[in-house]
Amino acid sequence: MSDWLFFAEVSLAGVGTGGLYALTALAFVLIYKATRVVNLAIGEILMLGAYLFFGFAAGLALPVWLAVALAVLGGGLFGAVVERTVIRPMLGESPISVFMVTIGIGSILTGVVELVWGPNPNRLPEFMPRDPIFLGEAYLSPKVGWGALVAAAVILAFLVAFRFWRGGVALRATASDQAAAYSMGIDVPGVFAMAWILGCMAAAGAGVLVGAIGGISPTMGVFGLSVLVVVIVGGLDSIPGALLGGILIGLIEAWAGAYLGGEYKLLATFILLVAVLMVRPYGLFGTAEIERL
Repeated sequence: MSDWLFFAEVSLAGVGTGGLYALTALAFVLIYKATRVVNLAIGEILMLGAYLFFGFAAGLALPVWLAVALAVLGGGLFGAVVERTVIRPMLGESPISVFMVTIGIGSILTGVVELVWGPNPNRLPEFMPRDPIFLGEAYLSPKVGWGALVAAAVILAFLVAFRFWRGGVALRATASDQAAAYSMGIDVPGVFAMAWILGCMAAAGAGVLVGAIGGISPTMGVFGLSVLVVVIVGGLDSIPGALLGGILIGLIEAWAGAYLGGEYKLLATFILLVAVLMVRPYGLFGTAEIERL
């Protein structure tokens, strides 16, 4: 009985972590799906959101709700500036060039954070409920549980917006066929900007949740490595793949860490990545592209 209880608690923690992976993966997929840009700076944008919250809540002593809102808006503003000044002028360039630019953006963000806030880890102000969470007899950390619940609510809001909001419909149309979107009068460059803004807002919000659970440091961008595995396993252009991939990777990491040791977490996820790519090169839910020669 204790073995099953331990397994249930580990699985619950994995699902909670997977919810945060899914939210960040949604930001990644949103940008890629609309613009075909592989944004490897997504982990550093997550870090930026966490540090913005830290600056507003701890540095300026603003109320938590206002600090969260400003951190998310700050992430969106950063996305708008990057898209307009860096990404848009590179449209038409080789994908590897844009890919390398996003790596450079991530490195710059890390350097700026170290200059402004220093290289040492910090704790965010406590703002989540601390009451223990029990599902049956299984215990779930309140921070992980509430973080996953907020992430699920944000993901649901995004999915509803994509389905019913006019901007969401324009984004889906642009992602399906840019030429057809142009012919229907859709402002495709505007959709690109919207994708970057919404994607960076989601990543910044995820950064606040991740920082509240494990603290913040300039190395938080490593979180993006696991998210990259999530989106490749699920499919770079698949929102359902991002959601299910996040839960799957969260569970794999939790099980590997609990039963094999923490050093096996990344090893297990990359073994899964290689196995999936050998069977489905475009990911579990990705679109298989066929080119005529």
